[in-house]
Amino acid sequence: MKRSYVGVLLLCIVLFLNIVCTQKAVNAYYFDQFRTVIVYAVLNILLFPAALWIYNRERDVK
Repeated sequence: MKRSYVGVLLLCIVLFLNIVCTQKAVNAYYFDQFRTVIVYAVLNILLFPAALWIYNRERDVK
């Protein structure tokens, strides 16, 4: 199974965005900005299927 650099790079970017969204949500929660928390939480939830899609696409490439 050979991985392409593009797929690995895309997964790294999605992971980085997940970390950023999580950190921003925690920071906004600390400062009682609950609308911002919801926005970042929704972005975090939307990034997960994107990561699964990229992974499945890379897994099936032969």
